[in-house]
Amino acid sequence: MIWFLIAATGIWFAGRHFGIGWVPRWILIGLLYLTFLVTQLMLAVQTPGAGYWETMQSMLTMGGLLIAVLAYAWGVRWLKSHSVSPPEPKTKGSFQATELERYARHIMLREIGGPGQKKLKNAKVLVVGAGGLGSPVLMYLAAAGVGTIGVIDDDAVEATNLQRQIAHTDGRIGMPKVFSAEEAMKALNPYVKVRPYHRRLGPEIVADLVADYDLVLDGTDNFATRYLVNAACVAAKKPLISAALTQWEGQISVFDPAHGAPCYQCVFPEAPAAGLAPSCAEAGVAGPLPGVVGAMMAVEAVKVITGAGEALAGRMMIYDALYAETRVIGLQRRADCEICREA
Repeated sequence: MIWFLIAATGIWFAGRHFGIGWVPRWILIGLLYLTFLVTQLMLAVQTPGAGYWETMQSMLTMGGLLIAVLAYAWGVRWLKSHSVSPPEPKTKGSFQATELERYARHIMLREIGGPGQKKLKNAKVLVVGAGGLGSPVLMYLAAAGVGTIGVIDDDAVEATNLQRQIAHTDGRIGMPKVFSAEEAMKALNPYVKVRPYHRRLGPEIVADLVADYDLVLDGTDNFATRYLVNAACVAAKKPLISAALTQWEGQISVFDPAHGAPCYQCVFPEAPAAGLAPSCAEAGVAGPLPGVVGAMMAVEAVKVITGAGEALAGRMMIYDALYAETRVIGLQRRADCEICREA
């Protein structure tokens, strides 16, 4: 009988290793059991007194016990599946008592209130870039209670980032920025769900990624990624909040052709020539400036999600930190824009 137990154990674990379901495995073991039983019976008839009858009786006893155990387990499962249980409470959009206290200052605002805070909790926002602009955006979105926050970036934290990228710390130098930002957001608000994507945003994934979110915020520092994100948002009819920095100046707008506003490429049809729009690494940037503009992006996101006030759709805000000046200019869609003319 020991050989049967060894063979049955081998069938069970080998089947699990190869992904075979438990029902086919039990069928195989049952066939093995019947084969072994018939063999014992034939041997007992041919050679009486050799102990085969006792082995067969032990096999029958073991088989009966196994059938009883399986029948009991099946009966319990059947009773559970047919029992009437109270419906599970709906958790989407509901708040715990500690969350109500956390968001009290939002709920007190007439333009947000409880319904607006519920919209924030149910919202899914994608942030492209976890650097200078992405850092304050991610922290304020988490603090505001945005329920699901995705962040995509392929960089790791460096010492040069810490002058302005407030989501990261000295102790996390070398860590991928998305995981560093996730740690910071969860420490600030454990009630939000963070989806970190440690990879470069390319054309092979951008459409599927954008489609999974309600709103996209782009804080990257290169035109290729901005155009890529803009095209995906236009195709998916998702609003895009985009901002950029250079030295002492920042700009921000909401691009939403699905609701009549221009897209990013309407305003910037072509990337500037090399050297005309240097990156922060090439031209430098005032440390607090990303915080100011990033906070503006988070405010626009809250407004877009809750419907409060008037978002910067069809307008661009330009902030000059060096001379403490802010101006807003109007933007128009271009009829010949190859990205949004059909939107």
